[in-house]
Amino acid sequence: MEKTETTEKDACPYCSGKHKNRDEKERKDLMNRLKRIEGQVRGVEGMLENNAYCTDILVQVSAITSALNSFNKVLLANHMKTCVADNIREGNDEIIDELVVTLQKLMK
Repeated sequence: MEKTETTEKDACPYCSGKHKNRDEKERKDLMNRLKRIEGQVRGVEGMLENNAYCTDILVQVSAITSALNSFNKVLLANHMKTCVADNIREGNDEIIDELVVTLQKLMK
């Protein structure tokens, strides 16, 4: 895993400033999941535009929530197997504190 620091011009206001170069398989899997979720969200927009019944929309939103949770599980597992493990091997135990904070945010 290669990490790089962000320059000010590419800085994302929502990001930590760290980057991870993912292998093509991982990147493609995550992107495919997000595209499916994006399609589900567009489907709910269409349901609203077509005055779909409330419970039908709620069921679709629940499916989106489940898909996002699944995305997070895959991303978290990849993070722990690569970023966290590599940092611990390099003697950077601060990564554990970062992981704990991340898990606390995810468990709100």
